[in-house]
Amino acid sequence: MKLYNSLTKTIEPFVALKADKVGVYFCGPTVWDFVHIGNLRAATVNDLLVKTLRALKFNVTSVVNFTDVDDKIINALPKSSKTLKEFTQFFVDAYLKDLTTLGIKLPDIMPKATEHIPEMIALIEMLLANGHAYKAPNGDVYFKVAACANYGAIINLDPTKLRSNADGRLSSADNYEKENAQDFALWKAYTAADGDVFWESPFGKGRPGWHIECSAMATKYLGRTFDIHGGGIDLLFPHHTNEIAQSECGYGCLFARYWVHNAHLMVNGKKMSKSLSNFFTLRDLLAKGHAPLAIRYELLKSHYRDTLDFREDNFSANLSVIKKFQDFALDMQRAAQGVDCTGIQPLPAYDNFLVALSEDLNIQNALTIVHEFLSQTRATASLSPTALSPAAAAQALVTIKAFDGILGLFFANEKPKDLSAELQALLDARVAARAKKDFTRSDELRDELLAKRIAVKDGKTGQSWSWV
Repeated sequence: MKLYNSLTKTIEPFVALKADKVGVYFCGPTVWDFVHIGNLRAATVNDLLVKTLRALKFNVTSVVNFTDVDDKIINALPKSSKTLKEFTQFFVDAYLKDLTTLGIKLPDIMPKATEHIPEMIALIEMLLANGHAYKAPNGDVYFKVAACANYGAIINLDPTKLRSNADGRLSSADNYEKENAQDFALWKAYTAADGDVFWESPFGKGRPGWHIECSAMATKYLGRTFDIHGGGIDLLFPHHTNEIAQSECGYGCLFARYWVHNAHLMVNGKKMSKSLSNFFTLRDLLAKGHAPLAIRYELLKSHYRDTLDFREDNFSANLSVIKKFQDFALDMQRAAQGVDCTGIQPLPAYDNFLVALSEDLNIQNALTIVHEFLSQTRATASLSPTALSPAAAAQALVTIKAFDGILGLFFANEKPKDLSAELQALLDARVAARAKKDFTRSDELRDELLAKRIAVKDGKTGQSWSWV
């Protein structure tokens, strides 16, 4: 396995810290609203990485956190008439539903910041004790950037030239309470605006800063030094830069050994923005009739370090690819009927697929191998009615199931048991159009059904359909 390490700016062989055991931490959402598709791209990359590592026989512990206390949450809370826990849990549940809808396996551990305040306090105490932090007159506790010899190494930053607040925000306290503008908050002293959101600490009543949360949660579950830390490239500075600084200055050891960052996401050729009406949550896309698997494929098919231009006009083509995959799976299931697949190993195409993914998650090459495998198998099957034996079909079926353990595209996840009256009417209308030889209308109805997750197929016995 090779990965591009943001820390060293090179693609490196991946060597686990502890034999076959791998700890992976990805920054999760701040749960104050529904996540957007940029957040879901990061989750898809994490899913691809973890599934690939497991396919390569690594024993992976996957951790994704929830930031359930920060400025945005506190500002939104008074308008909700809910407690902090009620408000944030609603968006935690929504995020988990999004992951499930997109076929993303839930992480092994999903810690919440508010449940790890003692660990944060302990790390802050270490930093105060060794001179890497100080308490301001107003009660805030700040990390002292000047005391960190290699601050900003991951982004080649010269801390002496850092003019803006490393916290990413400015306030009156930043202007008057901090020793230097670069220093960032580890603990924020209570103010009336915080309402009921506070914890007692040796530094006084207050709440943690954003960055300290991830350091405390990652090291609790994966150790003070662990294998892989990831997230969107937008988190590289200040969040991940500050995580490294406070963790390594506090614990006195390397924090994460490999840093994996996915690139930015654009939508329909433009930067995602509410003002451009191209800012989407998964709920927005589903409400427009887009199929979850088409969305998953759009998020998955580009290399994680390439900027993804997420385009709605790709969805029809995406569904055509998925239909090809699922038709193949269905045909192999039928051809392999009666064959016990127990003990059958995947064909070499699967090994080639894993080799491609082992090269810094090269998903494009991996998908090319999948398409070639399907084409070659189809070509063999077309030679004669007996060219593809049940045993050969069973081996092909085992192979695509192995592919699908990572891709999640061959076998659709949750499908309704019954058709709605609307969908049945569209199917009936298509049958009627074909009977009249109105193939233009038939094709229009086919595309409309495909957008609603129904793939139709015409055969000797007439029209058949399947969910996608």
